[in-house]
Amino acid sequence: MKIFAKIRFYWGAFAISFNTAVLMIPALMMFGKHKSTLVHHINRLTLYMMGGKLSQEGIMDSDADIYVMNHQGVVDIVAMEALQNHHLRWVAKKELFDTPWFGNLLRHAEMISLDRGNKAGLIKLIKDVRESKEVRHRPVAIFPEGTRTKKQPLLSFKKGTKIIAERLELKVQPIVITGSKWILNEHERTGHSGTVYYKFLPTIDVKNAEDNWYEMLHTQMQKAIDDEYTNNHRSR
Repeated sequence: MKIFAKIRFYWGAFAISFNTAVLMIPALMMFGKHKSTLVHHINRLTLYMMGGKLSQEGIMDSDADIYVMNHQGVVDIVAMEALQNHHLRWVAKKELFDTPWFGNLLRHAEMISLDRGNKAGLIKLIKDVRESKEVRHRPVAIFPEGTRTKKQPLLSFKKGTKIIAERLELKVQPIVITGSKWILNEHERTGHSGTVYYKFLPTIDVKNAEDNWYEMLHTQMQKAIDDEYTNNHRSR
């Protein structure tokens, strides 16, 4: 069983890499006007090839400006794109834009580059999110933990997301993801068939929210994660 799980991991990694390089990047280059639909359908194919399914609880708020999610691995993104077709603009660290395949994907899909080692990175991020809202009319997706973790407790959220949301008076919808690590565990290099669960929590209108809204958001997401584990035996 362990050997089979290892094989499934490498198959899943291959499916993501192959579909990105051979299908998604060329499609985005040739049919740029249909970026959102292309990304949606190719990611549905990728998830299917990995033996993954989707489950949604709650409603994705189409009026939200930014979606904040917990993060376990690349399947979080693949499955989220497979789940919906809202033309999300993901925030990704600058280093990913420098990689051969995924860098091309991020650039052609017009995602947002974040240079965490540069003091001016936050200023650029504010500018990019404002452009997404006012010019491109594309909601932003971000992982406020800033990195992946293999543990159940959420890491502390980076302050940048809070600053941007308050500066631009955004509507923020938190989303809790469970089950993605079971399909592709990048820490243990194992893979399985299974379901990725997305739980959409109520949107926060930062303009009218209490001062501690960001801390409460962290608490609400952690509670939802704990409830999923306790009641449904699903880890994040």
